Amino acid sequence: MNEQAPGPVVIGMDPHKRTVTIEVMTPKEQILGHGQFTTDEDGFAAMLEYVRRWPQRRWAVEGCEGIGRHVVARLLPLGEQVVDVPAKLSARMRIFATGQGRKTDDTDAHSIALVGARIAGLQSVAHDEQLEVLRLLVDRRRRIGEEHVRKVCQLHALLLEIVPGGAKKDLSAARARTILTGVRPKDALGKTRKRVALELVVDLERIHARKKSADKELIELLKSTGTALLRLHGIGPTGAARLLVEIGDITRFPSKAHFASWNGTAPIDASSGDNTRHRLSRGGNRQINHVLHIMAIVQLRTPTTQGRAYYDRKIAAGKRPSEAMRCLKRRLSDILYRTMLNDVLTTQRTGPGGHRGASLSSSAAGSQPHTDTSDQSLPGPVTTQNTTPLKTPA
Repeated sequence: MNEQAPGPVVIGMDPHKRTVTIEVMTPKEQILGHGQFTTDEDGFAAMLEYVRRWPQRRWAVEGCEGIGRHVVARLLPLGEQVVDVPAKLSARMRIFATGQGRKTDDTDAHSIALVGARIAGLQSVAHDEQLEVLRLLVDRRRRIGEEHVRKVCQLHALLLEIVPGGAKKDLSAARARTILTGVRPKDALGKTRKRVALELVVDLERIHARKKSADKELIELLKSTGTALLRLHGIGPTGAARLLVEIGDITRFPSKAHFASWNGTAPIDASSGDNTRHRLSRGGNRQINHVLHIMAIVQLRTPTTQGRAYYDRKIAAGKRPSEAMRCLKRRLSDILYRTMLNDVLTTQRTGPGGHRGASLSSSAAGSQPHTDTSDQSLPGPVTTQNTTPLKTPA
């Protein structure tokens, strides 16, 4: 057993569903301890007892938003300091440290500890009960939506066998019930098809009621946070909640350019010699990118929106529709950044580095944009914490 180390240590953790493997390392990369523990109550208590010999400890956990969330949720209320280690970063560190990519729990814990000891600017994980409630609600709303899509697809397939040509694309429970009311099958197969289709209609009605209830609960919680996201055209309660949950602290992005790079709306520079061009980014947070895509589609469907006007100007300037859509999504990314930054400024009276960071004088998708950052490739890692404390209801 190692003697108590007075200095700070990093505890690298490779989490799994039922076990975790940890390695204790000093900032100079000296290994002080190692162990594997179960995640039940006895195993978790044994792990805490083992690490108490290092009072100045910081946990580096891989996948704090994924497989490691259940462990982090138990560490944070105890006042433990936790930083999130991206899986890609620990995988690269494992290759650099060992010269090969073979994985074991021990090598994973070692590479995670190395990342925690070597890399500055890892995202700190903070405990925010209201944000976790919002995460649970928006995840539930997403699952309800996925269930609705599955039921509609099943009903479409069944109606195609019952009614020649099937139903129209936009199929609702009420429309499906009307179609089935006019069907009078005489054979056993036809009657069974109608009965199963009616059961799907009942399921759709039940799901629709659940969706309305989930949306209402989300809206009430979002209003209590004071966010202005719901006032943006094309952002509904699910999109606003997803933005708050995934982005967390908007001030961790030094500028709207870094935010666009993080969400995948900033194109990647692919220039060579005198040929200057950019290509579409396939990286970034895809959930936020999806929210921006839906926002862009909604704005394009409404002729009077500034987003539609901006898209039309890009088309008139010779852009292809896909290029104009990319530019629009970048503009909408700027809108989201400024809106969320204003939310923070309203409550904290400060921003990145103690100032606003970005000019708020122009609309990101307005009629007179000042810059053309949608055509630029923007780099940059993000730093600091990833959680903005939400306002509690009065």
